[in-house]
Amino acid sequence: MAVESDVLDELHRLRTRVPQLTGSLAATVDGLVLAHDAPGTEPEGLAALTAAALGVAHRMADATARGGFRELLLRGTDGYVATYAAGPAAVLTLLADGRVNVGRLHLEGRRGGARIGELVAAHVGREHGRSPAAEHVTAPAGETARPIGTLPVRTPQRPAYRPSPQGGGHRRPT
Repeated sequence: MAVESDVLDELHRLRTRVPQLTGSLAATVDGLVLAHDAPGTEPEGLAALTAAALGVAHRMADATARGGFRELLLRGTDGYVATYAAGPAAVLTLLADGRVNVGRLHLEGRRGGARIGELVAAHVGREHGRSPAAEHVTAPAGETARPIGTLPVRTPQRPAYRPSPQGGGHRRPT
């Protein structure tokens, strides 16, 4: 059985466990659709937006020293969009109406994300002839390890000198 059908089965189970879900999508962190159960939405567009939001979330977590990405929740006037980490290579995005129990959404989203992460890792391991536990990615020398599809965060630096006012501009009379 291909990873897509296994992931789709998990998405269907999520919709059963949380009846207020209006859609679900599993994608790679780079924005490629793995499986979707989101009628009325364009899955490729939603996957691309998820990847963009994931990149911003990673940068925000790094800039504020909050650790690695776990989840992102957006509340709109008509409902929720929740994105959960699904291992190092995938994400789970859930769409829910405004009546959803947010605690239940988080509980099931986290469980579903963990399960999808396991399925993707097992598939990648089989593809490369290894077990998922044998997968270990190391960063090249001089680079820090970060999730796939994220950008490095640059820490703002203060200038080493204090700039002096330039002549020729307007000055206050003394």
